[in-house]
Amino acid sequence: MRRDRWVLVPVAAMILACSNGLGFGPGSGDADVSILFIGNSLTYTHDVPGLVRALAERDGRSVATATLARANYSLEDHWNRDVASDIRSSRPDIVVMQQGPSSVDANRAHLVSWSGELAEVVREVGGEPAMYMVWPDASRHFAFGAVETSYAQAAAAIEGRLLPAGSSWLEAWALDQDLGLYGPDGFHPSYVGALLAALTIYAGLFDVEPSALPALDDGLPAERMELLRTAVAAGLERWR
Repeated sequence: MRRDRWVLVPVAAMILACSNGLGFGPGSGDADVSILFIGNSLTYTHDVPGLVRALAERDGRSVATATLARANYSLEDHWNRDVASDIRSSRPDIVVMQQGPSSVDANRAHLVSWSGELAEVVREVGGEPAMYMVWPDASRHFAFGAVETSYAQAAAAIEGRLLPAGSSWLEAWALDQDLGLYGPDGFHPSYVGALLAALTIYAGLFDVEPSALPALDDGLPAERMELLRTAVAAGLERWR
């Protein structure tokens, strides 16, 4: 498969992501909702699943998360490592899927096809599939629209939720064009970029009114958090 961009990440980060396994953590059996994230470094950079879990806890929800994320992986790569067995054994309530930007036609078709394969297994165990829309690298800003289209088509094909983090990024820049959502490599998210993605995912999965999204104890200024809430609202509204 031709990817939109190959990105090398530090070996330590790759080992950490690969060694997390599928466990939902101690006490997770008591959680009201279990969420499995399947993706690559755009999922595990700044631990987007952990941020979603922290937001849920802050909001009084009991949520357990697990992550299957490896650098440069597509959904087909996960399938070839028998992710179907992982889904069947863990039986998550929600499975959030992500691969690269998938902005070119071949990769769009690949995203739609393999998200469909995984969605069948998710529904087989009674779960709900969802698509985590990402973003192109900074040098391909023109491809945002194509990325949005790819993930929207995949979500429609699997009749799953669209979690449009990439759209929220665009809406945040409309409010502050200097907002640093990319990390140093111009592709992976900064902490703020990952938090904006997590806020979008959390609001989209649990139908939380964006204006009521909780803040974390991360030192983010109140006015910046309010901007992110506004961006999430606008990003979600684009797809309603």
